[in-house]
Amino acid sequence: MKPEILPLNPSFSSGPCPKYLGWSLNNIKLDTIGRSHRSKIGKNHLKHCIEETKNLLNLPNDYILGILPGSDTGAFEIALWNILGSRKVDILAWESFGYDWVNDITNELKILDTRIFRAPYGKISNLDQVNFNNDVVFTWNGTTSGVCLPDVNWIDPTRKGLTICDATSAIFTVDIDWSKIDVLTFSWQKALGGEGGHGMIVLSPKAISHIDSYKPSWPIPKLFNLKKSNKLNLGIFDGLTINTPSMIAVEEWLSILEWAKSNGGLKYLKSKTMENFEIIQDFCKKNNWIGFLAESETYRSKTSVCLKFIDPWFLSLKETKKIENVDKFLYILESNKAAYDIKHYRTAPLGLRIWCGPTVEKSDLKILMQWLSYGWEKIFQK
Repeated sequence: MKPEILPLNPSFSSGPCPKYLGWSLNNIKLDTIGRSHRSKIGKNHLKHCIEETKNLLNLPNDYILGILPGSDTGAFEIALWNILGSRKVDILAWESFGYDWVNDITNELKILDTRIFRAPYGKISNLDQVNFNNDVVFTWNGTTSGVCLPDVNWIDPTRKGLTICDATSAIFTVDIDWSKIDVLTFSWQKALGGEGGHGMIVLSPKAISHIDSYKPSWPIPKLFNLKKSNKLNLGIFDGLTINTPSMIAVEEWLSILEWAKSNGGLKYLKSKTMENFEIIQDFCKKNNWIGFLAESETYRSKTSVCLKFIDPWFLSLKETKKIENVDKFLYILESNKAAYDIKHYRTAPLGLRIWCGPTVEKSDLKILMQWLSYGWEKIFQK
């Protein structure tokens, strides 16, 4: 039966992610709009972004955080270009972005001393094989596979190498033991629904010391360069930026941080994400035609929830028919304004990808589940 109600916000995109309930342009201060990011007010607001983000993340005092260009992709590649090359590298890859980092390291930077631990969509690499004498590159939450590390207990606290983590779709929704992390990147447009184009990087004291003392053998363009006068450019972590940021995006990020803080901070963000995930988890338990792409409950993402169609009738179809039916299913939801942007990632297996982070409302997800049932009823059931 066709549902009689629609989600208040039908946006469930995994990037850029939905805005929080009550978001408005009126919440964004305009003091810096049209001003230089190098002006006193511009720099102060950028520094305020950094300080408030550090506070929300409960970052240790000796860790530093800065704003970088290019969203999370830019921030992570800047990390790879500035840090790798002095040691062997272990790379863990279980979804499309992890595979991108493999390509960067092996084909662009051409680091030969690498070990690659791949896992197909829905599974996770063998963490027991990691050698922590090497630099270790990994993605915390596979945005395109719905596979997420439950913790970082597997990381050796006495490691010699650096741990370099892409955490863009996990940040603000998981507990982070910062003693296990040396480099971590994320973007504003993921977990908290900011605007695209800006990334952030966290560096541990060990990572700072490494950048200060190490010079990569490859050229580093200005946009990627974390150093000034052969040392880490600490200005980046104090309100300066490598290139011109969007001050509207900066002001919006400050308004988002204020929203998160006013609702209880990190505890609120994590609990709301879990509540959202449980809506889909309960739905899958009650419906035998749909299931999680991530096979193990232990490794299921609570933010970028990836689902697959598991009904025998659907699985028996030729691939072209599967694609055709998934497209019809998604068209029903989108044309009725019930859900936008929930199609699987372009290189991932056929299915759905629904963002359940803290800017999504549980009530909207409950309504969306009704529409999933309707879509199945219309397209797949005989």
